[in-house]
Amino acid sequence: MDSNKGEPTKQKQENVLLTLLINVVIPTVILIKFSGDKYLGPTYGLITALAFPISYGLYDLIKSKKVNFFSALGIVSVLLTGGIALLELPLEYIAIKEAAIPAILGIAVLISIKTPYPLVRTMLYNDKVVDVAKVDEALHKSNNKEAFEKVLTSATLMFSASFIFSSVMNYALAKYIIVSPPGTEEFNVEFGKMTALSYPVIAIPSVVILFGILFYLFRNITQLTHLKLEEIFAAHAEHEDNTDTKENESKDAS
Repeated sequence: MDSNKGEPTKQKQENVLLTLLINVVIPTVILIKFSGDKYLGPTYGLITALAFPISYGLYDLIKSKKVNFFSALGIVSVLLTGGIALLELPLEYIAIKEAAIPAILGIAVLISIKTPYPLVRTMLYNDKVVDVAKVDEALHKSNNKEAFEKVLTSATLMFSASFIFSSVMNYALAKYIIVSPPGTEEFNVEFGKMTALSYPVIAIPSVVILFGILFYLFRNITQLTHLKLEEIFAAHAEHEDNTDTKENESKDAS
């Protein structure tokens, strides 16, 4: 049973590397190195580069057999980029598109506060991350349920702000790097550089902000419930182990 548990974790790690390779590394190399007339040319170079993230995104959607909002938005983003470039629209459209995608996400996170399912609760405060039943019970005992709801709202606002930050940085990066008209080799090279730089310039700070939100959320969970952090996760892991054991015993009995 231990070996089976290790396999999903390994697969997730491989998927992260594969996602980075297909969505960033390969398209960047094609745009910068193979978009000249000597190789693919500007148009086919751009189409080939964008085909990798589009194909991988569609494959992921088909494999998961459900539409993930973030994955779908990523595919739409790549298609919009290709459309703007292939139609040779003004450069301003590229910068607007780059800013619009994270801005839409930020607005969606903000709107979710007014729904029964704020995105921070859906993504971070669920049975896959913590033992929700145990935490809720501890919150009720300490009369801190209302205070915790305020913490979730604050975390959601911070999460939304992180997307707005990405939106502003995306716009600035696009305006600074892409100066050549679409349909040229220079445009492809600049677009490749922007794709490569977007990770250290935008993604890494965004990840740091996300970790800050996680620290804020789980620190408040421990303070409001009077539980230790390891207790929260240990209880969840134990519940999964018991479930796995019961399932295995049921299979053996049948």
